[in-house]
Amino acid sequence: MSRRLLHGHWLGHAVHPLLTDVPVGAWTSAALLDLSGRRELRPAARFLVGAGLVAAVPTAVTGLAEWGRTEGAARRVGVLHAASNTAALALYSSSFAARRAGRHRLGVLLGLGGAAAAGAGGFLGGHLVIARKVGSRHPVFDRPADAA
Repeated sequence: MSRRLLHGHWLGHAVHPLLTDVPVGAWTSAALLDLSGRRELRPAARFLVGAGLVAAVPTAVTGLAEWGRTEGAARRVGVLHAASNTAALALYSSSFAARRAGRHRLGVLLGLGGAAAAGAGGFLGGHLVIARKVGSRHPVFDRPADAA
């Protein structure tokens, strides 16, 4: 797969932050359904956990491409970001398996753990983008707004 594609040159900025909305949104929605306590929503929650798992794959691939361009402290923070998100992926995978096996309560608990890990990973990702200025972007965005 082309680095230019993974870095989002075609879009003008990194693709990774855009893709993170899909797994995070699916998993957050699943948690809301779970916390409603309504039995009839369990299949929808399981579907959303699974959808988040599928969406996490291209999200991780583009994140790895961005991480490959980092150095120093940003690279170390990127490792922690990836570790948190890997823990979230493992917890959500276990949650999905438990739900499929009819162990809904265990699936919910594992999913909530996944949400905590994903939240930590998201915090670190935000730090990388905002404080460390990590992320592919088109050079046109480097000009001051009034120069455009």
